[in-house]
Amino acid sequence: MEKQKRLHIVTYGCQMNVHDSERIAGLLHPDYQLTENPEEADFILLNTCSIREKAEHKLYSKLGQLKHLKAQNPDLILGVCGCVAQQEGENILKRSFSVDLVFGTNTLPKLPQLLEAVEQGRKNLGRPVRVVDLSVMDWQEPEANVVRENPFKAYITIMRGCDKFCTFCVVPFTRGREESRPSADILKEARGLAARGVVEVTLLGQNVTSYGKRILSHGERIREDITFPELLTRLNEVEGLQRIRYTTPHPRDLSEALIAAIRDLPKVCEHIHLPVQAGSSRVLKAMNRRYTKEQYLEKIDRLKREVPEVSITTDIIVGFPGETEEDFQDTLEVMEAVQYAGCFAFKYSNRPHTKSPELPGQIPEEVKEERLQRVLNLQKKLSFEKNKTFVGKVVEVLVDEINPKFPGTVTGRTRTNHIVSLPGGPEWLGRLVNVEITEAYPLRLAGRPV
Repeated sequence: MEKQKRLHIVTYGCQMNVHDSERIAGLLHPDYQLTENPEEADFILLNTCSIREKAEHKLYSKLGQLKHLKAQNPDLILGVCGCVAQQEGENILKRSFSVDLVFGTNTLPKLPQLLEAVEQGRKNLGRPVRVVDLSVMDWQEPEANVVRENPFKAYITIMRGCDKFCTFCVVPFTRGREESRPSADILKEARGLAARGVVEVTLLGQNVTSYGKRILSHGERIREDITFPELLTRLNEVEGLQRIRYTTPHPRDLSEALIAAIRDLPKVCEHIHLPVQAGSSRVLKAMNRRYTKEQYLEKIDRLKREVPEVSITTDIIVGFPGETEEDFQDTLEVMEAVQYAGCFAFKYSNRPHTKSPELPGQIPEEVKEERLQRVLNLQKKLSFEKNKTFVGKVVEVLVDEINPKFPGTVTGRTRTNHIVSLPGGPEWLGRLVNVEITEAYPLRLAGRPV
């Protein structure tokens, strides 16, 4: 009997990459079985992110760490995919002689054929064969064999690419222009997931609020008059689904219809990740964000009026070219005004193909670091204050994993996306539980079932 081949995937970056890794594992199953141990893998794949320069450095650092495995096992195949692969292509082969396969963000459906080309090339030629493919593939029908770690929660890609062209962002160059999936395909996938026991779905896209503007089916543009809030309305009717999340919306597209959907649709969770990026209108203009500080805060006010219990998280970039101390103070003021539940904060870094590296006033690294720490410190305080308001309240929690740090406990998330730990074992997994919150910490809550 032929030995079962082993696949080891290292995933960097966003939920889209996490879902792509799930799809990769499904595409290669049953020929390849997932393993957490790279030492026993026949194929190691690094699924990369290029949104920050640091993420790109991680790739080459990891490739250096894996060189010894290639030396030990010449038959090992080492691959790179994701946004750095799309961005750098053959340059990855030039920088790392151990890499055998590079493929782009929209080439994923061809992976089995690309892998076979490497394997057969070696067999026929008796020497290493290196393959690069950055071609764009049509979207496939929903995959039934996506390999998910969590049987109760699932990602659904509803669109890909971005047309906003923020001056700091490489996404339009690595993920392409905006393309939406037909709603019928999305609903079919959602119904299939619900039938298999999934209770929560997260809709994915670089800019989900642009959903419906350009819908493609088998590479051809089709006419379908639908918006993102209308898609949420249709998904809300899928029997068996209990919760609907989505990421990431653009603040400019936070419409009255979307606010109404969050307010009125029972399955749409009361949480929104709305990246502000900066608090200064001057910096926002330089970023090409297409809204001002005042417009952003006005949208937040409308959202809070209609959905008082809503939880808002964000992204912030510090040290964008030309950012003054006064500009940075605007960012801190927005954080205080919104009272974010959480924040992903980053130091600005120049990215290929973008316009911001050409801007005057590049900020010294030590200033970026100091501002980043101020943002993180403020957010820690805001998160703790927000979490303390939950003590004594009863909230609904979807239990989704055993807590590895504290035996005899499990963790889950509220509808507002707060992490909660509570007593329990494997029998709680996948259940929606009412939990009384008894303790609050900066990053999580703790409670007991009621």
